[in-house]
Amino acid sequence: MATLNELLDNFHEIACSPKKQLNAYVEQGKKVVACVPVYTPEELIHSMGFVPMGAWGADIELKESKKYFPAFICSIMQSILELGIKGEYKGISAIVIPSLCDSLKCLGQNWKYAVKDIPFIPMTYPQNRKPESGKKFTKASYERVIKDLEAATGEKFSEASLARSNEIYNEHNGAMRKLAEVLEQHPSITAVQRRDIFKSAYFMRKEEHTELANQLMEVLSQTEEKEGKIKVITTGILADSEGLLKIFDEHGIQIAADDVAHESRQYRTDVNLELEPLEGLADKFSRMDHCSVLYDPEKKRAGYIVDLAKKYKAKGVVVLLTKFCDPEEFDYVMIKKACDGAGIPIIQMEVDRQMVNYEQAGTMMEAFKDML
Repeated sequence: MATLNELLDNFHEIACSPKKQLNAYVEQGKKVVACVPVYTPEELIHSMGFVPMGAWGADIELKESKKYFPAFICSIMQSILELGIKGEYKGISAIVIPSLCDSLKCLGQNWKYAVKDIPFIPMTYPQNRKPESGKKFTKASYERVIKDLEAATGEKFSEASLARSNEIYNEHNGAMRKLAEVLEQHPSITAVQRRDIFKSAYFMRKEEHTELANQLMEVLSQTEEKEGKIKVITTGILADSEGLLKIFDEHGIQIAADDVAHESRQYRTDVNLELEPLEGLADKFSRMDHCSVLYDPEKKRAGYIVDLAKKYKAKGVVVLLTKFCDPEEFDYVMIKKACDGAGIPIIQMEVDRQMVNYEQAGTMMEAFKDML
């Protein structure tokens, strides 16, 4: 069995080398489909024999993408297009882009003109996802994605294959939920290492990542934990910046749990395997909640974060607010009000894919630590 350090090094290597992972799959003769966040139906893509690969952008200098976007738009979208224009996605068979925010809609339209050699496949979600009409709309959109994938690649869809993929993704969801609980009991795992574990899942087939996650839990079960840190909850779209995450460790702060779209938010909801496979997938989306890009007039996400902080006895909540993300900015008001009402300290740190200086973030974290 691999040691703890060997497993953590493996997660880090995969998380930091998506291009290497892409090339390895292509050399094996596999077709890879890029999945732009959030909630792109990976199960569908997996069931057709493709490797679904997450496309969340990267911390890079933006040049070419600025010809297509205004300056005041999410840097995640801009960096995805920048990577596409620069050929970093060469070898990918298609890219699926959902329409859950205005920036995503712009990305899809710009992609068609800026990256002509990789087909763009839109995934349109309904605003009202919970009623039967919403589920039918979601199912019809999935069927559109299937047709586009078949046309772009020549591969065929089958309900039987989707049923097996739904099982594989449910197993991975369960493993990641369990692993998050195990990590909370091991504060010696750094914020960067925790990021690596979650991020690596986007660049591997889920059955492979489940195996690695299970190995890590087995090793951690045999690891005595002596370290203690101040526990916090993180929330936001992305917690990927290594420079920012190191600040948590420098101040002895542990991410006990998260409400981050790039991390745990992906794994909260399983497909009901008793339903027909495609209907089950649409039903899964209808039951997703507590996310800034999912319509919720009651904004129950704020209460969810308070409950999460109480469950893990977190001393505070760190809001990693993606710059120019309107949905997250709207939610922040309710989250702060709920945390203030519950007596839970909260801090908001603005982040984007262009951060190069972390001194201000370090000062904010130091001051926040003094409050806890």
